[in-house]
Amino acid sequence: MSSANTVRIGTRGSPLALFQANLIATSLTQASAGTLRGEIVTFTTKGDQLTSERLINSGGKGLFTREIDRAVDTGEVDLGVHSLKDVPSVLPDGQSLVAYPERSDPRDGFLTTNGITRLQDLPDGANVGTASLRRESQALSLRPDLKVVPFRGRVETRMEKLKKGEADATFLAMAGLKRLELDHHAHPVAMSDMLPAAGQGIIAVAARPDALSDDLSAALAQIDHAATRAMATAERAFLAELDGSCRTAMAAQLQNIDGAWRLRGEVLTPDGQTKWSAHGEALLSASLDELAALGRSAAVDIRHQAGGDLPVFTD
Repeated sequence: MSSANTVRIGTRGSPLALFQANLIATSLTQASAGTLRGEIVTFTTKGDQLTSERLINSGGKGLFTREIDRAVDTGEVDLGVHSLKDVPSVLPDGQSLVAYPERSDPRDGFLTTNGITRLQDLPDGANVGTASLRRESQALSLRPDLKVVPFRGRVETRMEKLKKGEADATFLAMAGLKRLELDHHAHPVAMSDMLPAAGQGIIAVAARPDALSDDLSAALAQIDHAATRAMATAERAFLAELDGSCRTAMAAQLQNIDGAWRLRGEVLTPDGQTKWSAHGEALLSASLDELAALGRSAAVDIRHQAGGDLPVFTD
């Protein structure tokens, strides 16, 4: 650490990323009874420079984390703060995800400027803006007639594109919209219609555990939310087993339903017309190792259903 009390926190510079980093900084100060103070260090990542094209055309997963990962490795920052759904399933050597604050709403939000509240009610052939392969496949699964146009950029950028008429509708994560107090613009999409991305709504704190002070380690342990860590563990195990990248449309969610952990995972073809789903269940008292096994088991089931090779986007 740079001083006895300062914790350097690496983050992207978008309003949402800054909100998340400041949330971690505030939480650390509270958890340490004021002995730790967060200092925000911003980075522009390769992902931030993309405004239209898909991630698969520029390197896939990791585009939003690599610069921050490098800063954690070199000691330029003590912690990296990420949206978990942007974090590759394999971390840089020596790094761990050391804390997850409580998960926010994991659902997708549906946005239009014409008062329509559901994808199913859009006019025939409407344009939907998204650069997410998962959302594209899920939207086409519900409405094969829709046209998908690339939408990248910050939350505010995509909302402005929608306002300008570049698409008739778009999707944004409800968690991000709520953190920015913009959720009144969106209509939550039922998980039965669009299963969210693994890790959506979860903030992840990355670090090199061997470089953390005892005080910082103790504060991080206090802000770590056990149920959220359980969800992250199962969902990331699902992705890792399928070698999750940005070339295959996949989703996974672990939820506490009726007093038990219930996992649902799915993989879709690019056109959305074929979908493979798997389900699993575990006791709420299940260990993290058991929840990781649950995620892997669901992934193996899906791979078996798909005949071994998963469908990928190629353009």
